[in-house]
Amino acid sequence: MDTEIIKTDISDHIATVTIDRPPVNAMNRQMFEEIQAAFDALNNRSDVRVAIFTGAGKCFCAGADMKARSASLEGQQAPRPGSMWAHSRAAREAFNAILECSVPVIGAINGPALGGGLALVASCDILIASENAVVGLPEIDVGLLGGGRHAQRLFGVYKARKLMYTGERVGAAELYRLGIVEKVAPPDKLMTEARALAQGIAEKSPLAIRLAKHAMNTIEFMDLRDGYRFEQNMTHELTGSEDAKEAARAFVEKRKPVFKAR
Repeated sequence: MDTEIIKTDISDHIATVTIDRPPVNAMNRQMFEEIQAAFDALNNRSDVRVAIFTGAGKCFCAGADMKARSASLEGQQAPRPGSMWAHSRAAREAFNAILECSVPVIGAINGPALGGGLALVASCDILIASENAVVGLPEIDVGLLGGGRHAQRLFGVYKARKLMYTGERVGAAELYRLGIVEKVAPPDKLMTEARALAQGIAEKSPLAIRLAKHAMNTIEFMDLRDGYRFEQNMTHELTGSEDAKEAARAFVEKRKPVFKAR
């Protein structure tokens, strides 16, 4: 399932999706399109129950490709009419493909995740960070804006505003203290920790996990009454499945369930 920039490996029901655009995994239009394609493809894979999203090398994603953008602004590469809007749309859909992926996505932040890289991180379900991880919105220093709404998902309104206005970066230890990442690991242990978490999720009912992801995405901006009603409806849908019956039997019989995703 490899493409030029985004590499996907699948084993033991876990998909590992890796950004590989040296030297710093900077974003371009092709990367956005390949991210969207990679995560959309997972929706139709019955052999995938959870995904890990990470970066190759020492950087998760440094944000926009400033060399390419600078060349465009200086007129070295004349943009075609509408290209800016198409690029922005591709970026949005890349983030949405992660957020809307039907299986949980664990973000394994192996290094700096800046600007659009922070948005990629914020689109994941659960985060684990390397000791080298750092997130921030440096766009203010390079003539850009962006990522503030995604930063609000991680930090809340006021901290996100400070990051947007100052370009301040937040390291792994502070991300853990704030409860944004679940664990901070040495760089060489990051993927081991991410995979251990992924394996725990992969052992659950595939049907239940996909419904849980759908429910969590749907209720995020609902009020309490409507959100809980939606969850109850998902529970009613799940209880008639073979997996739900198997889970109940296994609990009573004190054994590990064998799920069939139906």
